[in-house]
Amino acid sequence: MTAGLWIACGIFVLLPIGAILFLAGGGRHFSVLLQGDVLEAALNSFVSATSSALLAVAVGTVFALLLDRTDLPGRRGLRLLALSPLLMPPFVGAIAWLGIAGPSSPVNVWWRETFGAPLWVIYGADGVIALLTIHSYPIVMLIVSAALRRIPSDLEHAARIGGAGPVRTAATITVPLLRPALLSSFILVAVGNLADFGIPSIIGLPERYVTLATLVYRYLQSGTVDEPLAIVATIGVVVLLVALVALAANALIGGRGRELDTSNAVVERLPLGRARAPLGVAMWGLVLAITVLPLLALGTQTLLRAPGVPLTWENLTLDHLAAAVTSSTALTGAANSVMLATLAAVICGVLGLGIGVVTSRARGRAARGLAATATLPQAVPGIVIAVAWLVLAPALGLFNTPWLILAAYVTSFTALVVQAVVAPLEATPASAEESARISGAGRLRALVDISSRMALPAAVSGAVIVAVTAVRELTLSVLLLSPGSQTLGVAIFSFQQAGAFSTASAWSLIVAILGIAFIGLATRHRN
Repeated sequence: MTAGLWIACGIFVLLPIGAILFLAGGGRHFSVLLQGDVLEAALNSFVSATSSALLAVAVGTVFALLLDRTDLPGRRGLRLLALSPLLMPPFVGAIAWLGIAGPSSPVNVWWRETFGAPLWVIYGADGVIALLTIHSYPIVMLIVSAALRRIPSDLEHAARIGGAGPVRTAATITVPLLRPALLSSFILVAVGNLADFGIPSIIGLPERYVTLATLVYRYLQSGTVDEPLAIVATIGVVVLLVALVALAANALIGGRGRELDTSNAVVERLPLGRARAPLGVAMWGLVLAITVLPLLALGTQTLLRAPGVPLTWENLTLDHLAAAVTSSTALTGAANSVMLATLAAVICGVLGLGIGVVTSRARGRAARGLAATATLPQAVPGIVIAVAWLVLAPALGLFNTPWLILAAYVTSFTALVVQAVVAPLEATPASAEESARISGAGRLRALVDISSRMALPAAVSGAVIVAVTAVRELTLSVLLLSPGSQTLGVAIFSFQQAGAFSTASAWSLIVAILGIAFIGLATRHRN
């Protein structure tokens, strides 16, 4: 069993990473890294990734502190709304925010007519940073919330008894204890935003703000450079090394975290006093603006006859929505996305279940190495994985087939299932498996009959997450696009790039609503 899992990991993880390292290993194209457009794209990627990560850490930490440590009114509803940007694909969020701060948005049109210039046009570096922040602060919020649960609130109450106010208590007690979580959040968000494609392509390119992800896409699509695969592989290796160094630093930070005795700690919320009502109003206003306003903007863009016309009953129509849901391009992309997402969920579910069971129950270097190999793609940006499979495609006969996208999905998303399976098994004693072994069952049968059955619900949950993630994915699909294998994400992106803004908005609205509804139903069912 372990040998078979190693073979699968070798095919889906080690082979693509080895291919990209081999293609770039000759060093013939390292000089391209010093070219002006590559240096500019690298600088833009660094600025947008680090700036958005810093802002996301600030926003996510404030939200977590207010919602988990204070008596802020409406905390439960605020938490659900604040996490909702995770349910919307970043490129869909970019299209939504064009309806709020785009050149032809109602706000900018009115402001231009009144004051002679738009209030704020979202195109450019500031817009890219703002949207990357909005779509990544929920990750920080989750990490910080988990860390807060490990900090006894009696430390904060002791500071309050000593005369410290809420702000000083947070600054001198809570935040220092959160430092490892904050650094970890910053690294994870920065690595993720470094390779994001959707937001920089939709928001950055109109102002010629090019990042490494959009530059790789241009090199592969335009044919403006010789040996584009080798050049892109060289860029991908550099991005991979940066990501691995960052993840290694994250692991080192996590290993040095403080261990606190929380066994007898009772979490008591700090009273906000007179600031409770104003802070509650401010939080509700901010969270609603971040989460609900984009959905309303998508609805407005979908229903208006043309971008920029006044929002009146006479200018509303369902024609764009009808054209979107009957578009053969989008329907084909949706069908391909559902097929690929379903297959990826099944493959990742089976593979992740096997790897999770073996790595959590077996001991030794082989098991530890298998776990590290299976989760390695989490440190690999999507553009690197896409380029790796592009390098392998001709040799494996996958070029210009949808199976190339499927292979990249399996590489990218198997770790989600592995983590979902390992977590409950590591918290469960192995006494059941030991009882089966005493009763005469072999080691393999004990793993299959006992551990696998115990972990099956977690594997199914992980597979569902894979399906939801893959069905709306863009970065991998847009780089691996081939005739007949267009996905829904690529179809929406193509509509936006071709100027069919209403059609792109209509499908973006459908994707956003279905994603939120699906997660809501899944959460309700689990509860």
